[in-house]
Amino acid sequence: MGAQWKAAGKLANANARGKIISRLSKEIMLAAKAGADPAGNARLRAAIESAKKQSMPRDNIERSIKRGAGLLDDAVSFETVTYEGFAPHRVPVIVECLTDNKNRTTTSIRVLFRKGQLGTSGSVSWDFSHVGLVDASAPDGADPEEAAIEAGAQDFEPDGEGGFRFYTEPTDLDAVTKALSSRGWVVATMRIGWRAKNPSKLDDAAARAEVEQFLAEIDEDDDVQHIYVGYV
Repeated sequence: MGAQWKAAGKLANANARGKIISRLSKEIMLAAKAGADPAGNARLRAAIESAKKQSMPRDNIERSIKRGAGLLDDAVSFETVTYEGFAPHRVPVIVECLTDNKNRTTTSIRVLFRKGQLGTSGSVSWDFSHVGLVDASAPDGADPEEAAIEAGAQDFEPDGEGGFRFYTEPTDLDAVTKALSSRGWVVATMRIGWRAKNPSKLDDAAARAEVEQFLAEIDEDDDVQHIYVGYV
């Protein structure tokens, strides 16, 4: 791991699917703050593509765009709040939330970290790199290494879902996304995120299960958008 933690089998039930759709809606709304036209907003284009892959209804997508852009009476404003700390066995964790009520979110995160240790700003992020993340699927016959070089990405790896994750400098995120798209790659998500510099090994099965359970409980919170961990 060392990048973004993903819960196994998240589409196993309707409740899990509902959480995915809710998070996609938030991402669309946040992206739409920079402009409601996907043609001129790369982050919004990627968020819409992710929503389509999860079969999110078009009406829901369009409403999320309008809410985020402030074009409806019930427009809502989300802010990104980041928390740092440790899971059991001193595994470093960064949790990114999108919330319309920071006090509520902070209270929830404190409770969720009782089995670990919630830290202060900078207590964990010093061992992570702030990077651009582009998740994309390849056109037939495409070589991801060649695509990474030509698009200007720093690195890449399989994303575990049949596609690839490309890592970029934060300032190069939009340029790399456009370059991949121009080469036929379908970009599912693009954003600024975190990547562990020195992910630790966690070979003990019982310890790993404990960490996974801790992360899964955090992931259940409605305000949690992304979880980044430092172990493999």
